[in-house]
Amino acid sequence: MDILSPNQATPMPTSIELKLPIQHHRDKQERRTALLIDDKRQNQDSLRAILEGEGYQVVEANSHQEAAQQFSLAKPDIVFIDVKMSESDNHSTACRLLDNSLPQFIPVFFLSTQADENAYSRCIELGGHDYLTKPVSPTLLKAKLRSVERVRQIHSDAMRLYGQMRMDQEMAETVFDGAVIAGNVKLDCLQTIIKPAEQFNGDVLLSAYAPSNDLHILLGDFTGHGLAAALGALPAAEVFRAMTAKGFSPHQIIAGINQKLHTLLPTGMFFAVQFIAINHNLDFVKVINCGMPDVLLIDGTSCSIKQRFNSQSFPLGIKPDVEYQELFVREKITPGDRILLVSDGVTEARNGNNEYFGKERLESAIENQQEGDSILDRVLNGLTAFCQDAPQDDDISLAEVPCIPDILPAWQEKDKAAPPHPTHAELPNVESISDEPWEFTLTLPGSRLSSADPIPLLLNHIQEMEGLRKHRRLLFTLLSELYVNALDHGLLKLDSSIKHASDGFSAYFSQREQRLQNLHTGYIKICISTYSTAQGGKMKIRVEDSGAGFDLSIIDAYRQPQLKEPSGRGVQLIYSLCESVQYEEPGNCVEVVFSWDH
Repeated sequence: MDILSPNQATPMPTSIELKLPIQHHRDKQERRTALLIDDKRQNQDSLRAILEGEGYQVVEANSHQEAAQQFSLAKPDIVFIDVKMSESDNHSTACRLLDNSLPQFIPVFFLSTQADENAYSRCIELGGHDYLTKPVSPTLLKAKLRSVERVRQIHSDAMRLYGQMRMDQEMAETVFDGAVIAGNVKLDCLQTIIKPAEQFNGDVLLSAYAPSNDLHILLGDFTGHGLAAALGALPAAEVFRAMTAKGFSPHQIIAGINQKLHTLLPTGMFFAVQFIAINHNLDFVKVINCGMPDVLLIDGTSCSIKQRFNSQSFPLGIKPDVEYQELFVREKITPGDRILLVSDGVTEARNGNNEYFGKERLESAIENQQEGDSILDRVLNGLTAFCQDAPQDDDISLAEVPCIPDILPAWQEKDKAAPPHPTHAELPNVESISDEPWEFTLTLPGSRLSSADPIPLLLNHIQEMEGLRKHRRLLFTLLSELYVNALDHGLLKLDSSIKHASDGFSAYFSQREQRLQNLHTGYIKICISTYSTAQGGKMKIRVEDSGAGFDLSIIDAYRQPQLKEPSGRGVQLIYSLCESVQYEEPGNCVEVVFSWDH
């Protein structure tokens, strides 16, 4: 099992690098190329005649060395190899050609005078895609060539959809990191093990300071794993940070998250939580455990377990009205103690014999103190030795919280966070404008939209004017979604329901490309204005298209987090990123407000 080191949290990307598959577009009139690898001239001549009759340009090779050279130079679309040439060389050549051809689909056919099943099986094992007996039947070869073209088209569609999926995942990961992880405090003081079972982590670790300078830390585990589980972290993080910053008590924060998730999460999805609030004097901690493994309070000197805080409540999102105040446990701590937060991906990790790591092994690893190692070092070593190469079933997350002064705000930060309460006459107007607002408008005619991408232009202009580098990823996501919605549904009149079919994404993007190439009228207008506030600034973005508009009633349906259709995700992202969102009749204009602080 590949597990991150205990000092290593999940890295945050500083930029997006999209690695899309290479697409070689061909004109319908362009001839495809076939490579014939055969040391018999008569065999080459007969097959050449058939292929040329089917419109192929034929390139020949008499040896495996020459085949490699011709493959590199001619870049063939299909390869034929005579099986009578050295079989080991055939294997080497086939593998090398297949490796070189990726991510393109280049079929390799073996040619043989034998027609038995063993010969066919052996050629497929060597890396070939199909098998032909000599003399080659023109009718059979033509049929196989038509079949190859169908497979080639399927492969091309799959690679295009894979590229789109990767781009969507990159964008979603950027939003997740910016909206959930970036707001955490004092992660440099925590030791963590973060190991998602998939690209997205269904576990979430949140930390924030209350106005009292108490430290709030939440480790949560959404049902399942992957992107579906990670989506719930956005509203949970929003409530956690907003209520903590406003001074709500821990039980009110948990109640607020529970109420929010009960409204948003689909049936069967919930959020198990460990929540701790460390007092700013390091004299006590408040703990609640809702459906998670035990929270462990560990003696800082002996590494013995001083207290176990087991689950006292259902996970969040199941019942709407739960009174959490009596469920919080208050426990005295001593500076130097450690608090260990653990997701069930640790205790339920399995080895090759289908045995669970379990609570006993976890606690044994913690108390098996070795000189110079940390608690998470011991857990990591025990977990790795137990699981070995067994597949990971669930997200694995641990956080070791040291009860030391370093986890609290520095004294100068405390003073800044809690200034003397001003009198009524001194209360500042937080919306006051500190300088004149600036505004610019960009109008894009339909005839330019097939070749123009306005998002980099907009981002660069905003960066120069406001210097919002740390918000660049969120602004990219927001501007991209607003622009794509205006283009796809406003000007191109694409219907998102197309995506619901089994081949819906392929059909959708095929229609999009076709309509974009034929777009010669209409426009998209983007107006951006910003102004500074005492806290930071606000940006108003207005996007209008010349389309007929759409039914605004579908917006409310798209905002629901239990949305299962492959459409409407962009609307959810827009609402999650903006302070306000307003769609205007007849549905061809939207105005959003994005805000930031210093």
